Amino acid sequence: MNRAPFAPPPVPPTGAVPPSRLPLFVRLRAVPAPARIGLILLCDAAVVSAAFFAGYFLRFEGHIPPERLAELVRWLPLLVAIRLTLHLLAGLHRWSFRLSGFHEAMRVVGVSLAGSAAFASVFFFIQRATEDVSIGPPRSVIVIEFFVTTSLLGALRFSPRLAYSWSLEKMRARSGPRVRAVIVGAGSAGELLLRDLQRSDEHSYEVVGFVDDEPSKWWTSLGGRPVLGPLESLPDVVRRRQVGEVLFAVPRLPVRRLREVLDSCEGLKLRYRILPVSFAYLNDRAASSMLQDLAPEDILPRSQVSFDDAELRALVGGRRVLVTGAAGSIGSEICRQLAGHEPARLILLDANENNLYLLARELESRFPGLAMAVELADVRDAARLRAVGRAHAPQDVVHAAAHKHVSLVELAPEEAVKTNVTGCRNVLALCEGVGAERFVLISTDKAVEAAGVMGATKRLAELIVRDHARQSATTCTTVRFGNVLGSSGSVVPIFKAQIAAGGPVTVTHPDCRRFLMTIREAVGLALRAGLHGHGDLCVLEMGEPMRIVDLARLMITLSGLVPGDEIPIVFTGLRPGEKISERLMTDEESQRSRMAAPAIRGVDVDPPPAETLREIAALEQAALEGDREGVIRRLGDLVPTYAAARAARAVTPQRAAVVQETSWPAPLPGVAPARG
Repeated sequence: MNRAPFAPPPVPPTGAVPPSRLPLFVRLRAVPAPARIGLILLCDAAVVSAAFFAGYFLRFEGHIPPERLAELVRWLPLLVAIRLTLHLLAGLHRWSFRLSGFHEAMRVVGVSLAGSAAFASVFFFIQRATEDVSIGPPRSVIVIEFFVTTSLLGALRFSPRLAYSWSLEKMRARSGPRVRAVIVGAGSAGELLLRDLQRSDEHSYEVVGFVDDEPSKWWTSLGGRPVLGPLESLPDVVRRRQVGEVLFAVPRLPVRRLREVLDSCEGLKLRYRILPVSFAYLNDRAASSMLQDLAPEDILPRSQVSFDDAELRALVGGRRVLVTGAAGSIGSEICRQLAGHEPARLILLDANENNLYLLARELESRFPGLAMAVELADVRDAARLRAVGRAHAPQDVVHAAAHKHVSLVELAPEEAVKTNVTGCRNVLALCEGVGAERFVLISTDKAVEAAGVMGATKRLAELIVRDHARQSATTCTTVRFGNVLGSSGSVVPIFKAQIAAGGPVTVTHPDCRRFLMTIREAVGLALRAGLHGHGDLCVLEMGEPMRIVDLARLMITLSGLVPGDEIPIVFTGLRPGEKISERLMTDEESQRSRMAAPAIRGVDVDPPPAETLREIAALEQAALEGDREGVIRRLGDLVPTYAAARAARAVTPQRAAVVQETSWPAPLPGVAPARG
């Protein structure tokens, strides 16, 4: 990436060796290529000459007869010419003195053997042609020359690497403090990572060894570093070896195992880094620069989903696609994924002008050939949506616009109805007006047994979509999933800010559990589920729900701090509209569900009765009139679970304190108790 003209130069990492202090032979890499190649070939010629002389010297025990010395001088140019020609053909003149390894060593041996064979073959044919077996050097000289040449060529090419590694270690020791690290995984990835760390001058790591669950590797050595035992021994290894950083070189380490390791090292103040999963698809390459900090998405209790780009390109390529709520966290990721698959036109629609502008700039930069339209519009404005529809005639509509902050919409339920319910109806009217072929509603697990305004309004939006599908040519699909890491409503950025501020980290309830998925996976699955039309309702498989307090503790551990000691965890109590746990489907939906695609369940559901739709229309009218009490009452009539949850919250402060004290489990060890 180009830096600004007046930007300061990048700061080298701690422990990196300044170029001016590197050995002379390392700085010689700057020598022009022709001169460098000539120097290498000259050295090779000297090596071959010395080896040929050594062959005669050893064959005649240090006293070379004059006639044999003349023979040596006569045949030496032929030997040098043969060997240098083979060196050029095999590319030995293009040698990396820092990165040479086993394969290069085998190449040196092979080329050396081929040179000896070619040299001997010359005399074989000459002797057959002249019937004079005395022509040429003794066979023992050829054999000795082969071994000496191979040894000297190996020394010439590998000694700089050994000297560089030795000098690099010495200079690192003088350049600053070292970070003692242990590598988890003594397989090929671990060996490649260690090799890169040993020959790189851009880090401050001192690797003390490996840990691995494979018993056959214990107490062996890999790259000069011992395999110190299984993963269970990691805490003991960290204490005994004074380790400050753990490097995971097992890109596909099961999440359950990873969390066990983090739990066992919870109080050790470590930093954790990991090779990305994409490394598993690379061959013979693992660089220290590939290491990335262990992130919350790495510890989710589910397997990551891989996507086939061709599948999404077949669904959206060459089509006009409209995305509402495009400036939001979910909507913007939808736009990014769609933009990379060649839609005929991508229409971005949102009422947030700042984020919409920034998203448009980002997409223009990343996808220069993208045909894109930007529409500043509110889904609550039906007339504006009709104008957008007439201007662009979208074939596919992905409706992600919504008020989704649970506690905030509790304070303004009429606004949630206007956006989540009426807004959905307006977008469906746009689809009907332009003859859109596919409509996808992005919904939430909070719509199942809704306890708050957000969940209840999204539930009603689902019912409106079902009813519209019954009477429209547009294929309508609702996609429902749980919380996503990285969205604007995610707890992850909140936890990060609280940890950075020194705590405390606030969690609503010790037993609060949520389904969690990365935003990239959630959007990728949602697009494939909705645009394929696997059913009236598609539910994403999100693995097992995770306790939020466990996520908080793991994030504190990943920050190199001790949960409950350096960073306290405080339980604040459930906020209005929140539940301890969520569900992805009702019992009826679960019975009707089927596995439609990997990680996607399809459900065919019945449309709502006509009286429900009339009640929803009355609710929308109450919201339009600003009748908050009427909105709350009608929401309760339409969504009984919301009414029950609201009634349960309508208790006195004294009663709430008693409920909290008697129903919450005891705080976890070392965690600050909740304040009532």
